[in-house]
Amino acid sequence: MKFKLNDYIIDYEVIRKDNKNLYFRFDENCKLIITAPKYITDMEIKKLISKNSSAILKMYEDSLEKSIRDSKFWYLGKSYEVVFDNRVTNLTISDDLITCHDEDMLNKFYSEECQRVFNEEIEICKKCFNKLPEFRLRIRKMRTRWGVCNTRDKIITLNSELLKKDVSLIDYVIIHEMAHFYEANHGKKFWAIVEMAIPDYKERRKKLKY
Repeated sequence: MKFKLNDYIIDYEVIRKDNKNLYFRFDENCKLIITAPKYITDMEIKKLISKNSSAILKMYEDSLEKSIRDSKFWYLGKSYEVVFDNRVTNLTISDDLITCHDEDMLNKFYSEECQRVFNEEIEICKKCFNKLPEFRLRIRKMRTRWGVCNTRDKIITLNSELLKKDVSLIDYVIIHEMAHFYEANHGKKFWAIVEMAIPDYKERRKKLKY
């Protein structure tokens, strides 16, 4: 199903459940997903779409922007166009272009860079602390966290998606997780430790949300 909003033609899907309220959200394909109670009619849903058109429009434009951003290859805070060429034997980066043989080569580069960059930045960030315990690094893709510190097993896990961010933001996450070896919670003492290492941590934390 579709409807017109300003200059956009928006696809939408209605999912009826046993809930009391109606919810709007956009999926990764910029389709509007409407979760609605079973008793609401199609006509009532259309009226609610019209009533909430301003909010839906903003959600749609945000979803479009994210879709465009995610379609590019991001590496250390910069976006690149990727060109696949089966004659290429080594991945190269020049200006805004990454040239490689295939997706396997690109994924291998990304994985190796996670190891290289994260380990290099960890060594730099260690200098901000005294008596930091020895710990191991794990890297995996996570949906809701940039990093996790397991103080018992002495493991810091970093989200592989973090490689897409600027080095200053990578350092913030590393410092954040290291600080948990001194304070387990996010109380005043914890943020005081983070601030000693990164005075502008609040600005960096905001940037990570985009």
